[in-house]
Amino acid sequence: MTRVLIVDDDPTVAEVVMSYLERAGMQVASAADGLAAIAAAAEWQPDLVLLDLMLPGIDGLEVCRRLRAERPDLPVIMLTARGAEEDRVLGLEVGADDYVTKPFSPRELVLRAQSVLRRAQAEYANNSNRAFPAQLSDGDIEVDTVGHRATKRDEELNLTTREFDLLAFLLAHPGRAFSRDDLMRDVWEWEYGDKSTVTVHVRRLREKIEDDASQPTRLVTVWGVGYRWDPVSAEVASHQ
Repeated sequence: MTRVLIVDDDPTVAEVVMSYLERAGMQVASAADGLAAIAAAAEWQPDLVLLDLMLPGIDGLEVCRRLRAERPDLPVIMLTARGAEEDRVLGLEVGADDYVTKPFSPRELVLRAQSVLRRAQAEYANNSNRAFPAQLSDGDIEVDTVGHRATKRDEELNLTTREFDLLAFLLAHPGRAFSRDDLMRDVWEWEYGDKSTVTVHVRRLREKIEDDASQPTRLVTVWGVGYRWDPVSAEVASHQ
């Protein structure tokens, strides 16, 4: 049975979420603060953690960092009343898989949890980049999908797993426009989630691969559709 750890200092929220998850056939435990969450995760070994950002003592970001240091593959969904983009970015940067803003529908949260669990199981069983060529390149950008390494002008890019997967996918499909729904499904196998998560990942990736992230020339916006990778021309590539 799937084990889910809920970390929230609001007992009402924790109780409601526990009830819905149990109805969905999951085994559930809870913790009310960061230290208790870390201890519970170590002892109970959950399959998923629903983690509130604002916690007494150690906040959710630090809890996520510590959990991911021990178990890099542990799925984490952030729960928070703070919905600003910078908060989403922080959550994603420390390794959260999804981000749900309060107030939320418990039924929606269950669907998000099920989606993240399916995605984690699929990634464990089958490397998401396995169908891609071992080496992908565009001008001065090189991606080694086997070694999980990306460089620009021979300098290694510090990419998160999600950013790396997005870059590899776009390099493998140059010139094709993808909606945010397409990217959620085809890159990360997310059947359900917050589309703004895609926007955040795109923005962060642009900051690392574009010469000027404010005027992107590679990972471009296709208005009314989504995003497209425009490969550099042969002439430009020869001068890089």
